[in-house]
Amino acid sequence: MSVPAAARPPLARRALAELTGTGLLVSVVVGSGIMAVRLSPGDVGLELLENSLATVAGLAVIIAVLAPVSGAHLNPVVSAVDWALGRRSGAGLPGRDAAVYVAAQVVGAVGGAVVANLMFALPAVTASSTARSAPHLWLGEVVATAGLVLVVFALARSGRGALAPAAVAGWVGAAYWATSSTSFANPAVTIGRALTGTFTGIAPTSVPGFVAAQAAGAVLGAGLVLVLYPAARPEGSGRPASVGRETAAAGAVPPAGC
Repeated sequence: MSVPAAARPPLARRALAELTGTGLLVSVVVGSGIMAVRLSPGDVGLELLENSLATVAGLAVIIAVLAPVSGAHLNPVVSAVDWALGRRSGAGLPGRDAAVYVAAQVVGAVGGAVVANLMFALPAVTASSTARSAPHLWLGEVVATAGLVLVVFALARSGRGALAPAAVAGWVGAAYWATSSTSFANPAVTIGRALTGTFTGIAPTSVPGFVAAQAAGAVLGAGLVLVLYPAARPEGSGRPASVGRETAAAGAVPPAGC
């Protein structure tokens, strides 16, 4: 949904919401991955199920709590698409705000990984050795990210932002299992997960390929939004409205992989 500029919280408060939300998200992803391995050692399928259920539940709550403050983007591709789709109308996230959002998301993701490691008595930072570099994994990231962007902005443009917690979490849960990459779909959280040598980690050398695939998926998803939802509509109205600034929808969750 669109919120008048005067009604939006100050940028500093919105940035704090993005930092906090992304940090909590990574803590849930990494922490539940560590717990899953400890509770179900050697059973990768069960570990992924446990990790995915915790992530989906945590994401839905984070979106519900923080969407009224910042839109709960939690993801650089969501912020970038919000900015890009609103450039012509001037209703999208301003460029400066988008840059601040992205910086806050990356810092939050790094902090979330550190906190999760420390909660389980592991070194604060350990570079992951889990290589995830292959064309089929990149394709999985394209599909996961395109789907995420479509869900987020289809809801916003059709005036159904209230469905975001359930719908975004639902897509994330499905993409955990339906994509070869287990749907990281988030550049900031991909960076954060490179700092944990656990079940949810990704080798630093694999990060550029994943981020590039996520960017391609964001472009594809934005194109689908423009074709399927060429005019945005406000909540409860048949009149066109802008999608930008407060999408009341969340960014991507980075599900854990095996």
